[in-house]
Amino acid sequence: MKNPFHRTAHAAGAPQGADTTPDLDHTDTAAAGSTSPAATTTAHRRRRWPLVAGSTAVVLLATGAVAYGNARKTVELDVDGQITTVTTFAGSVEGLLEEQGVAVGDRDQVVPDADAALRGGSDVVVRYGREVPVQVDGSQTSVWLTALDADEALTTLASRGSDVRLVASRSGERASLPIRLDVDGPVSVVADGETQVAPDGSVGIDAILEQQGVELGELDRVHVAKADETAATDETAATDEKTASDEAGTDAPDVSLVVQRVKVEEVPTTAPVPFETVTEEDPNRFEDLDQVVKQEGVEGVHTTVHRVTTVDGVEESRELVSDGVTTPPVSKILVQGTKERPEPEPEPEPAAQPSSSGSSGSSSASSAPAPAPADLGSAPAGVWAQLAQCESGGNPATNTGNGYYGLYQFSLPTWRAMGGSGLPSEASAAEQTQRAQALQAQSGWGQWPACARKLGLL
Repeated sequence: MKNPFHRTAHAAGAPQGADTTPDLDHTDTAAAGSTSPAATTTAHRRRRWPLVAGSTAVVLLATGAVAYGNARKTVELDVDGQITTVTTFAGSVEGLLEEQGVAVGDRDQVVPDADAALRGGSDVVVRYGREVPVQVDGSQTSVWLTALDADEALTTLASRGSDVRLVASRSGERASLPIRLDVDGPVSVVADGETQVAPDGSVGIDAILEQQGVELGELDRVHVAKADETAATDETAATDEKTASDEAGTDAPDVSLVVQRVKVEEVPTTAPVPFETVTEEDPNRFEDLDQVVKQEGVEGVHTTVHRVTTVDGVEESRELVSDGVTTPPVSKILVQGTKERPEPEPEPEPAAQPSSSGSSGSSSASSAPAPAPADLGSAPAGVWAQLAQCESGGNPATNTGNGYYGLYQFSLPTWRAMGGSGLPSEASAAEQTQRAQALQAQSGWGQWPACARKLGLL
């Protein structure tokens, strides 16, 4: 495992909260014998210091309480990982920092304490505090840390939960953290089901993603976690990570930069809405006729819309956007007649026939003889054929099951009142016509109101 304070970061004199990215190519070496109060030599060495649970801390160096006056001395000044060899006459740590233009605040860490005496050969370490967004077991907050990279910060925060990650801030297509990922090692890049290894974890999130060809969508999330924790949840990622690091000839990464693809879309679901059946009354239609369909029914549509958020293809949440009938149903309309059919006039009693003088009795027929054809007067020729065609299509055997029979749609009571027997549809066409003519002579064309009106008889 790497030494936890092996870092390069702020140059001496960087103010609190300033850009923490170091200029690793810059070397400032003071000439020997300089008249400056402090001669400095910048060394590109990296150092990590042990950690204390709960915050990133440094081990306090042994210091004395006695000032050394104005004795010339050489010390190493480590400001956020950038180590400078300084020759100074300062008698205290505070004097050295003031001399070097290193400003510190309440959230920064200085070791030894600022008021401690400065000894030759001492190491003076400054760690700037940074507010870092953190997600612990699903709950997000922010903490102040003096860690220089994500590896150190995650090690510090490991005791807070089983799932600890640093959450990158998003701005358009950019992502950023106030600390680097790993200043002296590679990092894993996990995105779109693949794991790659970026050899230099100190260049910043955007540079790493660009190197690996990973583009961020507007809603995508970026976080940093320990590489072993990422691999523990994804065996494929662990294998890819090892393969990538082997191919790159680098050590296995300590941290993983994870890109989660986030998609938010509105998803509609539909359900049918049953239609109603209503009945309208028609005063001009006989009540004994079957109902007819005036309008067919059509089901409506009920639509529910949810705003669904998926993370790497897995649904994370859904929010109700709208819920209601988007297409109303169309009612089915039936028509029922309310008009009563007129009762037929009773048939007049036939005159008694005188019996023959030689007969010993009389006999009755099973049915009365068909009446003689009635005088149609001025009715158009062929009117009965036309009437039969209108009422029954000219079929004397018509029996529709609605209580009306034959050519002229006799009801059974009317047929029998006119002297018929059996069913009208069982009688011959001639008999049906004769009895219809008798009914017309007795009660008029109103016995066939619709067809008689159609034929101009009413």
